[in-house]
Amino acid sequence: MEIQVSDIGHIIQLSVAPVFLLTGVGTTLTVLTNRLGRITDRSRVLEERLRTTTDEAVRDELQSELNSLYPRAHMINRAIIFSTACALMVATVIASLFLGDALNVDLSKFIAIAFITAMFSLVLGFIFLLKEILVATGTLYRSKIVPIERIER
Repeated sequence: MEIQVSDIGHIIQLSVAPVFLLTGVGTTLTVLTNRLGRITDRSRVLEERLRTTTDEAVRDELQSELNSLYPRAHMINRAIIFSTACALMVATVIASLFLGDALNVDLSKFIAIAFITAMFSLVLGFIFLLKEILVATGTLYRSKIVPIERIER
C-alpha cells in the first residue's frame, strides 16, 4: 500500500465537510446537555422543597411542576441519543471516506447509508429538542408566573 502526499490531500478534502457537520452536532450536544442539566438541577430543588414543605397547596404546586419536568428530561435524553448517534455516524463516514480512498475500496454505498442514517438521526434529535421546548414554554403559560407587562404597570 503506497499513499502519495497528493492522495492524502485529496482524502483530507473529502473529509472536511463532514468534519464541519460533526462540529455542529457537537455544539448541539452541548446545548442539549446544558438543557438536561438545568432540568435536573430544577427537579432536585423541587424534590428537596417537596420533602421539607408541609403545606398541601404548595406541595401540589411543586408536584405539578415536577411532573412537567420528567417528560422534558426524557425528551432531551432522546434528543441526546439521536444527536450522539448522528455524531457517531458522521465519524464513521469520515473514517470510511479516508479508508475507502486510501485502500482503493468502494465504500460508496456504505458511506451513503451511514450519511443518510446520520441525517435522520439529526432530524429526530432536533424534533425531540423542539418538542421539549414546546412543552417548556407550554408550562410557562400554565404556571402562575406574572407577565412582565403587569409588573411594569
